[in-house]
Amino acid sequence: MSPTPASTRRRTTTTAAAVLSAALLTGLTACGGGEGKPAAPHTGSAAPSGAAPQTNLTVLAASSLTDVFKAAGAAYEKSHPGTKVTFSFAGSQELAAQVKQGAPADALVTADTRTMDGLKAETGEAKIIAKNRLVIAAGKGNPFKIDELRDLADTRLKVVIAAPEVPVGRYSKQILDAQKVEVKPVSQEPNVRAVLGKVEMGEADAGLVYKTDSAKSGDKVVTVDIPDAQNALASYPAATLKQSRNSEAAAAFVAWLSTPEGQKILQDAGFQQP
Repeated sequence: MSPTPASTRRRTTTTAAAVLSAALLTGLTACGGGEGKPAAPHTGSAAPSGAAPQTNLTVLAASSLTDVFKAAGAAYEKSHPGTKVTFSFAGSQELAAQVKQGAPADALVTADTRTMDGLKAETGEAKIIAKNRLVIAAGKGNPFKIDELRDLADTRLKVVIAAPEVPVGRYSKQILDAQKVEVKPVSQEPNVRAVLGKVEMGEADAGLVYKTDSAKSGDKVVTVDIPDAQNALASYPAATLKQSRNSEAAAAFVAWLSTPEGQKILQDAGFQQP
């Protein structure tokens, strides 16, 4: 057999290279996102192209903020696209225990300065965002005609208050002691919502709660105001948590609570300005 001419060998080599190159391009196109472009490497939880990364904030908040903070959270998310705010509500003393145990959270709002002051090692600088006052929540229709604090001493009444380690329980004891009103509660609850719930369900004839909580009960309870001279003023401080993994976003949310938008939501719910 006669040797293949050099020109033929070159054409064969060139043709084979072209076929191989075409095959590789075809394979890359099949694995890509269309239009002949190679596929981008898989990044797991990466956001879609052009989408802002999601920031998830967890805020520990006093039980008495349950309703207003749900509204505040929705408003904040609307004005801060890409941020999701999740709340965990409990008595301030429970929240403090969670913080000390290292619960994953970004910010804290308590119903008193005493609890917040005890967490200075775990928080940033705290700022008062709202204030509140106590009222008497009497059972539906107020059958015992409760008009003032001293009426709670009536031994016929089933009165419920919060436990003394809870801010609202501490405020309750403070104002009862100041007026020398002796009350023997049928139970001491872990937070203000539990106190209110007892009265709403008829398990208690009266209880001491925050004005903002009683206002949400409609006709389930009768709200009896307590004169300022006999009342206690509850302050709500807010602070970021040093353990937060979203410190800038947490600081932005805490600061927003003092803005006109945040303050309007709080005051529309019955909270007093700081």
